Amino acid sequence: MNTVNSNPKELTEEQSRALISKISWRLIPLLFICYIVAYIDRINIGFAKLQLQEVLGVDEKIFGSVYGLGAGLFFIGYFLFEVPSNLILQRVGARLWIARIMIVWGLVTMFTMFIGNTTSFYFIRFLLGAAEAGFYPGVILYLTYWFPARERARTIALFATGGVIAGIIGSPLSGSILGLHGAAGLDGWQWLFLLEGIPAIILGLVVLFALPNRPGETSWLTDTEKDWIKLRLDQEAQLSKGHAHFRLSDAFSSGRIWLLCLIYFLLNVGGYGFEMWLPSIIKEFSGMSFTMVGFINAIPYIGAVIVMLITGYHSDRTGERRWHVAIAAITSAVGFAFSAYLKNPYLAMIALTVAFVGLKSTVGPFWALATTFLGGTAAAGGIALINSVGNLGGFAGPMLVGILTDRTGSIGSSLWFLGGALMLMALLILTIRSGKQRS
Repeated sequence: MNTVNSNPKELTEEQSRALISKISWRLIPLLFICYIVAYIDRINIGFAKLQLQEVLGVDEKIFGSVYGLGAGLFFIGYFLFEVPSNLILQRVGARLWIARIMIVWGLVTMFTMFIGNTTSFYFIRFLLGAAEAGFYPGVILYLTYWFPARERARTIALFATGGVIAGIIGSPLSGSILGLHGAAGLDGWQWLFLLEGIPAIILGLVVLFALPNRPGETSWLTDTEKDWIKLRLDQEAQLSKGHAHFRLSDAFSSGRIWLLCLIYFLLNVGGYGFEMWLPSIIKEFSGMSFTMVGFINAIPYIGAVIVMLITGYHSDRTGERRWHVAIAAITSAVGFAFSAYLKNPYLAMIALTVAFVGLKSTVGPFWALATTFLGGTAAAGGIALINSVGNLGGFAGPMLVGILTDRTGSIGSSLWFLGGALMLMALLILTIRSGKQRS
């Protein structure tokens, strides 16, 4: 039987570690799977592109620009509805709102199979972004209800690896589904959206019945454990007064928060500019089948998931955030630069893998840093603001890669551009004054 200190709200170090582990095992697996599905539905357009030119009825000379704009329009819908969505989540609870988000985006993904021209392509991508708005920042906010600050980089990195695992699972899966071309009278890209939209709806129903809103609502935590979580989070909030923002207006008027928006924007320029074009890059240099392109596309994700977890763990252990983000971003920039320079396709693929690993490794320490500056209502609005403005990089990245590729006839200039975005991100993160974020 566990013992506690004389203060009924305190736990021993061993008990607190066991409690964090217990919460993680209860919450993270479900959220992790949900994010895998979300990310697959967000980036599967990169595989659909391999069959979309004839469907959209556009000339090959401008297809890159058309595709880049359509892929990026997801993030305009995401941007417009992100902050309202997170504020609603704070009011009605994570269980109901995350379930609603997932069911609606699953339906929109399935309806993507009916696009037939550029107008419908643009509209459905915008609608998908609006439907998914609030999921990722909602989960980041939700985790601040459960985990003290010193545990967040590791926890967020663990959750965020869902997006990387999505690449490992989704890449060969999407490539294989494209091979169903002609089955039951449907094109491969139509099967892609139909089959990959269904899991979001199913998981939305699971979330509705299985996800607790707050620690106080659970039956699997003891009263002592609930009190300890509340005490730790209250202590952090008290210590943060004068340093963190608690009112919604504080988040919107803070220069530091807007700087974090810019940094996250640059991260997403690199991330989505890379991910939504990677299948096309691989297809171009390899000439392999859709299925083999899918397997090759998974390689950078495998490396990223390992390094993300190591980086998040080390950032939590040392309490340092800025240099973890900066070094990872610089590594990514160097990887992009080498991939543009190298002519050997296999060496270029290694460089692209290094670029992606570095890029993804910034995520855990970045969000751990960002959430230390926010509390109360400002956390709901501020996290959503950073994520929504930052995700406009997901609009700019694919679109600019498409334009640069069309104008130069080569992907090389685009890779230099993506590397430059990551290098600027590294420089900007180091301008944020931040000591070790220990609780």
